[in-house]
Amino acid sequence: MPRMLDVSEDVRAEIGDEEADRLLAGENAPGSYDCTSCRTPGDSEQERTSTVLFVGEETAVLAFAHATCTPSQVVKVAEEQLQGAVRSITGAEAQAAAPAAAAPVGEQAVLGVTSGLVLIDNELHPALVVEPTAPIARPGSAGDGDEFLPLLIEQGFLPVGDVNHRPSPIAGWSVLLAMGQLHAILQPGTGGGSPVAWWQAHQPLQVTEGWRAAANKSHTVLVFAAPVGSIGQQPREDLLRDALEKAAANGRLVAAAMPLAGT
Repeated sequence: MPRMLDVSEDVRAEIGDEEADRLLAGENAPGSYDCTSCRTPGDSEQERTSTVLFVGEETAVLAFAHATCTPSQVVKVAEEQLQGAVRSITGAEAQAAAPAAAAPVGEQAVLGVTSGLVLIDNELHPALVVEPTAPIARPGSAGDGDEFLPLLIEQGFLPVGDVNHRPSPIAGWSVLLAMGQLHAILQPGTGGGSPVAWWQAHQPLQVTEGWRAAANKSHTVLVFAAPVGSIGQQPREDLLRDALEKAAANGRLVAAAMPLAGT
C-alpha cells in the first residue's frame, strides 16, 4: 500500500530515484514506526511521515518521523556519532547518562553542555547551556582574551539581558535529537550546504522525560551560551536558573531559539 511519505529532493538525491520510488510505493517503508523525534508511534499509512537521512563519512541511516515533528531532510553528522546512533538502535550500546563533552574548539577548550528546563511566561521551555572549559580564542589569533561570546554574536546569537524573555530564533541552526537523546547542535553549512555539527556529543546525552516532552510540544530548544566560569555544573534547575540570571546581569550570556532537527 502506498505510504504517506515526504521524501525531500535532498533525500532523493542521496538515496536515488529508484529507492525513493520504492519507499513511496510502500515496498521498503514501515507502516507503523516510532517517531525518532518524539518517540511516539506513527503510521505512514494514516499520517504524513518524513524521511530523514543521516549521513556520515561512510554510513547513512534512514529514519522516519511525524511530518509535524520535523521535515524530510539530509543531516550530515560525524561518522562516530552516526555509528553510536546505530548501536543505540540495535541495542548494542547502553544509554549514556553522563553529560557529554564536545569536539575541541580551540587548542585546549571543549564545550560542556547541560540540559534543563527554564520557566518563561509561566511555561517551561527546554534549554541547553553551553560553556567552554577554557577561554576561546579567535581562529588565527595569538589566543589573548576570550572571544567565545563575540564569535557567537557574529553567528546570530543575541546578548541576554533578562532570562525571563524568550530568546530570538537563529537562522540555520538546530538541535539534533536521535533516539530521544541529544546528539548535536547543528550550524549552517558553508555556502548554503547541509548543516554541520557545531557541537557533537562523544556519547548521546540523556535528557529527562520532562525536557523531551517540552521539546516535542514546542519543537524548539533555547540554547544559552556563556564564557568559561560563568555557569558551572549546577545540580538543580533552580540553581542553574540562578546562574543564568547572574551571567545575564554581568553581560556574560547570549542565547538563541533553535528548532529540533532529525530524530
